Amino acid sequence: MGEILALMGYVVLLINLALFAYKVPQFKNPAYRIFTLYLAVIFLIQISSYILSFLKIHNLYLSHFYFIAQFIALSIFYNILLKEPLQKKIVKMGLVTGLTALTIQYAMNPGLFFRFNLFEIFITSFLLIIYSTFHFYNLLNKAKAFYYLNSGILVYLFGSTVLFLAGNLVSNLTSKMNTITWTLNAFLYIVYQAFIFVEWKKSFSGGPNTKDIS
Repeated sequence: MGEILALMGYVVLLINLALFAYKVPQFKNPAYRIFTLYLAVIFLIQISSYILSFLKIHNLYLSHFYFIAQFIALSIFYNILLKEPLQKKIVKMGLVTGLTALTIQYAMNPGLFFRFNLFEIFITSFLLIIYSTFHFYNLLNKAKAFYYLNSGILVYLFGSTVLFLAGNLVSNLTSKMNTITWTLNAFLYIVYQAFIFVEWKKSFSGGPNTKDIS
């Protein structure tokens, strides 16, 4: 079941990537371009991970590329999206601080590269959740720009962080519990991709309300 959900997530991700990439020439807001690039990078990492898993080759190290790439891309995305000077400063400081902390950690303990890094998962996701919350706050009295996309990011990051932080327990869990954990994460990823699709449809479906938020 978990593998089927994972494959469905990859398919929906590919569809979203194709839809956003198709509209790239029409994007006026650079935030859309950054998010499209984010989808492309994440898709490449996900597919690489699946191929290595299919070939029975160790692929856990790719999770670090996933979390760090996601952190960098979405930090840039929110730096463009957020307009309040203090919020933009927090995003920039968070990006530099997070990457510096991870660089120091990996330099001191290179072995982390081949297993789950709970600190990496927490710091990258926690900071992005803060940025997402900033955007929701800014939307209180404004047009709901990127509302569905931001909702998807918040729901996915919060849920997946809880699941991944439990990754250090995986070795102590039964096979059944391990399967349940990854199945829930795969389902959560599909929900995330569904939010992204709704965002595209609301903005670029070609109807009278079609717009490119700028």
